[in-house]
Amino acid sequence: MTGCSEEEKYNGRAEKDSTAQADKLKHSALPVQKVENHTTHEMAGHSGGEMHAAMMPSTKNKPCTACDTDEISRKADDLPPPVNRKESQLVAVDLYTDELVAEMMPEVTYQYWTYNGKVPGPFIRARAGDQVEIRLRHGKPNAAHKNHNEHTAEQHAAAGHSAHSIDLHAVIGPGGGAPLMQVGQGEEKRFRFKATHPGIYVYHCASPHVPSHIANGMYGMILVEPEEGLAKVDREFYVMQGDFYTTGKFGAKGYQAFSKEKLLAEQPEYFLFNGRVNSLSGERALKAKVGEKIRMFVGVGSHIASNFHIIGAIFDNLYQDGAILSPPLKNVQTTTIAAGSAVMIEFTAQVPGKYLLVDHNLTRAIDKGALAELIIEGIEQPELYRQVSN
Repeated sequence: MTGCSEEEKYNGRAEKDSTAQADKLKHSALPVQKVENHTTHEMAGHSGGEMHAAMMPSTKNKPCTACDTDEISRKADDLPPPVNRKESQLVAVDLYTDELVAEMMPEVTYQYWTYNGKVPGPFIRARAGDQVEIRLRHGKPNAAHKNHNEHTAEQHAAAGHSAHSIDLHAVIGPGGGAPLMQVGQGEEKRFRFKATHPGIYVYHCASPHVPSHIANGMYGMILVEPEEGLAKVDREFYVMQGDFYTTGKFGAKGYQAFSKEKLLAEQPEYFLFNGRVNSLSGERALKAKVGEKIRMFVGVGSHIASNFHIIGAIFDNLYQDGAILSPPLKNVQTTTIAAGSAVMIEFTAQVPGKYLLVDHNLTRAIDKGALAELIIEGIEQPELYRQVSN
């Protein structure tokens, strides 16, 4: 069996949530433990993009609530390698749910609801014809944080997460698996489905109130490769945009609670790639070299469609709506990605420098966080791009 599991780097994490935070949240966060078998590349710290840093609002509110020091954002290169086999098999995917407080941006904290302690959840990779077994646990036993397991079912229900689940858009069956996977506190459930339709798909939580679970970060992507596999590329990246609804305005310091009122009004304060402001910038930027072919899997996990664009790049191949077997569109500048959908993009890095990934509804990029960096290294290409003196 193969699965999707993280390295066991989170065991023994000390309790970090303050008493004030516990009073606010009614529970403390669970730690993250091994559940994905591919190599992850986690880095602490919060390096920022130059463009965005210059535009951060100045706020003078309450100080940052104590929070987990582990990085909430999943790195863009944290995904399994391409499937390299000709036969079908059972693919086992181990997931657990974790509600934890982490930084949304410096001095701003938020309680995320996650699969495996990251936003987005693990990238799941299978081949058409595979049987995929999803194993979902609500919380993790033998965890460093104990308070979560001591809370009553009533407390969890009041907080809105007495159950978690998973709906995979790659599933042919009622609810995408969600009716079989309503997992209560401390429980684990499993189900299997046959991956029949190649494509790149979104998955998300589907427990009441479904929009709230998704808005708090419970989403990810699953790729079903065709039987013959995908064409070889040099780099692959995993990026998901989400909209977040905080009580305070963008950049307001301190702990920010989830605002269901803003969710219902469809008025997010943040539009974020991989769960955090500057999550894919600075030391965490996407990186490639001149001449390398790049493939990006880009999805929208939550509720508002994205106008995805890379400033200074043209998509050689765009597979819209996750339809990776359809003929691609060529030479595309910007693509709309519907809520709960995904695209596959391919292009070749030709000129070195820093490229910005944005939602081209540019207030979302400049003022609300939907901004990331792609760094291309290599020799200058003056025949393609150069300054001309007067």
